[in-house]
Amino acid sequence: MSDPKDDIYDPAFVANLFDRCSRSYRRWSAISSFGFIALWRRQCVGRLATPQNTQPVVVDLMAGTGEVWPYLLRRFPDLETITALDISHRMHVDAVARLHGAYAERITHVEADALKTDLEANYADLLVSTFGLKTFNAEQQALLARQIARIVKPGGSFALIEASDPKGWMLRPVYRFYLDRVLPLVERYLLRGANDFSMIGTYTRNFGDCDQMAIALREAGLSVEVKKHFFGCATSVAGTKPTEHG
Repeated sequence: MSDPKDDIYDPAFVANLFDRCSRSYRRWSAISSFGFIALWRRQCVGRLATPQNTQPVVVDLMAGTGEVWPYLLRRFPDLETITALDISHRMHVDAVARLHGAYAERITHVEADALKTDLEANYADLLVSTFGLKTFNAEQQALLARQIARIVKPGGSFALIEASDPKGWMLRPVYRFYLDRVLPLVERYLLRGANDFSMIGTYTRNFGDCDQMAIALREAGLSVEVKKHFFGCATSVAGTKPTEHG
């Protein structure tokens, strides 16, 4: 459990949190979301526009252990490479351990802070991020938006999705009770006293939804559309980077 004095948005805190979670991340995230997380990843990839390049370069920000890669490879079978960027060393290690055959050769791993990555400008035809946005506060989201605008090629597409706080939904109290009370108890019992995944409750409450990220992306010069998933339990932002000629 985090100390009240901890800055939960500090990159070192986030890296350590996901280092601890890495081995259980795939299984626990699927169980705790009742399988919705897989559906939401597929829907996020579905929001990417068809690239002009027949062999697109894809960037996966906050890539974790690569759960979104099968959906990307299924939709874009001729993609050239997926550049998987994550701040957590253990997430990269566990992702590599899962790869096999030609699949591994199509993934380039970059261990870096997404806010400070030195990926070259106009690098990606497509950019995706699934369930990493909540670990950024509003100021960091603005920095991330500028990085996305820099990395994506003119005419390129991006899609990002995040677990959200479904304000206005009549079952929100039940949803919040599950995240804030039930998950910590289950995690503590099943994962030997761990209290890392239960940070999702804190992060989603603070994050709200993707509206702030949409504002930041528009201010960075990108076209953006926001979409709710399952009554707002997740929200996504998707759009394109305008070409020089509009």
